[in-house]
Amino acid sequence: MTPPGGSAPRSGGSGGGMPGRGRSGRIGGGPVKRPGRPSGPARRRPAPPAQPPSDVHDPQGVRLQKILAQAGLGSRRACEELILAGRVEVDGQRVTELGVRIDPARSVVHVDGMRVQVDTTRVYLMLNKPRGVVSTMSDPEGRPCLGDYVADREARLFHVGRLDTETEGLILLTNDGELANRLTHPSHGVLKTYLAEIEGQVPRDLGRRLRAGIDLEDGPVTVDSFRVVDAQPGRALVEVVLHEGRKHVVRRMLEAAGHPVLGLVRTQIGNVRLGDLRTGRTRVLNRVELGELMALVDL
Repeated sequence: MTPPGGSAPRSGGSGGGMPGRGRSGRIGGGPVKRPGRPSGPARRRPAPPAQPPSDVHDPQGVRLQKILAQAGLGSRRACEELILAGRVEVDGQRVTELGVRIDPARSVVHVDGMRVQVDTTRVYLMLNKPRGVVSTMSDPEGRPCLGDYVADREARLFHVGRLDTETEGLILLTNDGELANRLTHPSHGVLKTYLAEIEGQVPRDLGRRLRAGIDLEDGPVTVDSFRVVDAQPGRALVEVVLHEGRKHVVRRMLEAAGHPVLGLVRTQIGNVRLGDLRTGRTRVLNRVELGELMALVDL
């Protein structure tokens, strides 16, 4: 029967009649093969040949697990487990074999993505610089200087950045020139935190003004963070965080904002905190502090 308003159905292939034709006129209802395209799986461009990994093994070097243990990563057995688990990279190549030897003076080692300093000749110290000490390793005028606090060390150290004579607090000492250069280069923007005792009542808009920028004679300066730690009549203790490295920049900025500095202490560089280190004392940076500091400057 013909449906109302429709046409008579075509006979199917199972009813004994002629097979039905699709809209393309081809017998049967299967997919149409278009000319000019090969059948079967799509052809893919062959992948470029894999580059062989660089050989980090140095036959004259020291076993990697021994070097890791000396760097404070645990016992040799624990360091072997780190290697076997694929958590150690040498010069950008993952190492999973226990027989690898490397030169600790030249190889760059990362564990879980964090740089591990394996060169035992490198020294990394923090000093809580007292007020009245000049930021030089020696002073021809005989004034107290940074070198006085590391005179007993054989390594020739130098300071990373400066603090003016009247500013106290955290300063780094090292013999790693590459790290020192990167920490002080403005392109890396390493943050430094200061506690400043300032004159006057702190207005509510001071933080906004400092973040917007204060004009100095050598150009504007902005802070990355500002907060009031304590306030008393006529003076206050404020925390200032900035990545600037210009001479006396914190003092000049706060004075230009109308609040001369009565006392200034640097408490943090990057992730390294002064903590409870007493004035005039030094200590070695621990493995985590050093690794995170290196990560800040892409080492």
